[in-house]
Amino acid sequence: MTDSALDRDPSVRVRFCPSPTGAPHVGMARTALFNYAFARHHGGTFVFRIEDTDAARDSQESYDTVLRVMRWCGFDWDEGVEKGGPHAPYRQSERRPIYDDVLTRLRGTDFVYDCFCTNEEVEARRKASGSKVAGYDGFCRTLSAEQRTAFEHEGRRPIVRFRMPDGEITWTDLVRGEITFQSEFVPDFALCRANGDPLYTLVNPVDDALMEITHVLRGEDLLSSTPRQIALYGALVELGVAKATPQFGHLPYVMGQGNKKLSKRDPEASFLGYIDGGFLPEGLLNYLALLGWAIAPDNDVFTMAEMYAAFDVADVNPNPARFDLKKAEAINAAHMRLIGLEEMTERVIPFLQADGLVSTPISTGQRATLDAAMPLVHERMNKLTEASAMLGFLLVDEDDFERVDTVDEAGREVVQAAYDALAGLASWTTDAIEEALRAALIDGLELKPRLAFGPVRVAVTGRRISPPLFESLELLGRDRSLARLQGALG
Repeated sequence: MTDSALDRDPSVRVRFCPSPTGAPHVGMARTALFNYAFARHHGGTFVFRIEDTDAARDSQESYDTVLRVMRWCGFDWDEGVEKGGPHAPYRQSERRPIYDDVLTRLRGTDFVYDCFCTNEEVEARRKASGSKVAGYDGFCRTLSAEQRTAFEHEGRRPIVRFRMPDGEITWTDLVRGEITFQSEFVPDFALCRANGDPLYTLVNPVDDALMEITHVLRGEDLLSSTPRQIALYGALVELGVAKATPQFGHLPYVMGQGNKKLSKRDPEASFLGYIDGGFLPEGLLNYLALLGWAIAPDNDVFTMAEMYAAFDVADVNPNPARFDLKKAEAINAAHMRLIGLEEMTERVIPFLQADGLVSTPISTGQRATLDAAMPLVHERMNKLTEASAMLGFLLVDEDDFERVDTVDEAGREVVQAAYDALAGLASWTTDAIEEALRAALIDGLELKPRLAFGPVRVAVTGRRISPPLFESLELLGRDRSLARLQGALG
């Protein structure tokens, strides 16, 4: 599918509204991506708000982390926290007067009623009746004045419940097609606590209504709450709070190991793990896009610009999508190959700094070494974190140099021959180094290349796997190379 004039609809307004509780996970990021792609495809508005009414679980650390993830992903929201907009504020904790006003207006209608029941009473009535339907039974729907007075004399404080309409609630889901719920299986639901604090069931639809959200794209786990929201929207429209009911689309589950929904506790679910683990935004988002959507049957690697041009929520597969870490890594590796050398160099610097291999800011000498070395590893790295292992031998102070791998007895004979061949070399260049080592080790000792160069590689880089050996020796320099060869001899 390609972008066209028919796809452009600036009236489209979508939102991403996480709660600042715990660490962000890949399912959350996939939801943000699909909403952002939908907005950008249509030339609409992407709203970023924070649902932080759960004071017991919300934290500033989680809020800051969510913002870090959004910025790392490149989701430049049009309205929302830190940016503002016509519907500010965009944190629910700052919108309490709005919810109180809407709740007051609702209490003046037949859409809601006061409920004095305790959870224990509701459960006891359910057991006594033998009903297997969970949820509220409507006991307070038709309280007499005497019953209400009696409850009030007991000191009970009511909550406000929304009265679900009779019949069916049907909508055309943007992902799943027509869906129908029978209202009798959707119990009346609370809009606030007994102390007046508004609940998610009220604040989420009210925010969407006042922010004029046109399309709600969210996880499949929220599908069962949609009939309640659609019914509430009917009341909000009648009160003049909402202009219309948004269109809903429920995105497929992301599955982990063993055909189970990917849990926040699963290691592969942690979004920060991918940031800190050296994934590129382009690579990880490309993979997340594949969890329920495809740009073409034979194309798994694409840019975000290409995704935004092609994205149609109607193409999202409603079936659960399985998270495959190996494929995510392969997609990321493909994007590593698409990034230019200069850009790749800039991206590895923070990881080298985090590992203490270069200073902050990077020094002129360190930068010169890095610029010379990056061409050797640019095409070999699959993650940004690999730069430290590949280039650390060049950047580390000699006092801190350690060999991860060891040189055995047979290898020391090879290292000695390499030292002897290189010690008197007149020109310390890649070509001269290669010629000298081949003559001494392959021709002189009659070794195969792997056995000839492996011990030398470990001696000077500390690892069996490294950038090309001859180029590495030239960059390391004569004195440091010879000193490391001597050091490996024991």
